[in-house]
Amino acid sequence: MKPLFEEILIAPCGMNCGLCLHYLRAENKCPGCYTGRKVNGKPIKCGRRLCQERKGDFCFECGKFPCDSLKRLDKRYRERYGMSEIENLEYIKEHGLKKFLAKEQKKWQCPKCGGIICCHTSLCFNCQLKELKRKKKKYRRNEK
Repeated sequence: MKPLFEEILIAPCGMNCGLCLHYLRAENKCPGCYTGRKVNGKPIKCGRRLCQERKGDFCFECGKFPCDSLKRLDKRYRERYGMSEIENLEYIKEHGLKKFLAKEQKKWQCPKCGGIICCHTSLCFNCQLKELKRKKKKYRRNEK
């Protein structure tokens, strides 16, 4: 099975950028937090990527883990999208990045076509993209 995600797509905060609506979209696509590239000529503004306190590749390597900023992000993602960056980071710390990527693939791979299910919309960006376009609005996970 071909891997859906690369290590570089796992952001310092534990977000899998490969699941993000901004990474998956066709136009003005975000390259991910770790690439150091720009979107529309502007640097990516990820607060956790730019954190002055962070000493390693991931937030869990910081003595302040989890900081208030990460807690706010985690709360928002748990409530809106049913996922937790803090849990992701704890899993990576305990099991390693390779096992985390395998777990993510199992969790987010579309059972119909093998594409990627977006964490923000719960739709596969391969076989369900027409449904997203038909809605003509941004909507949250599991919203009808």
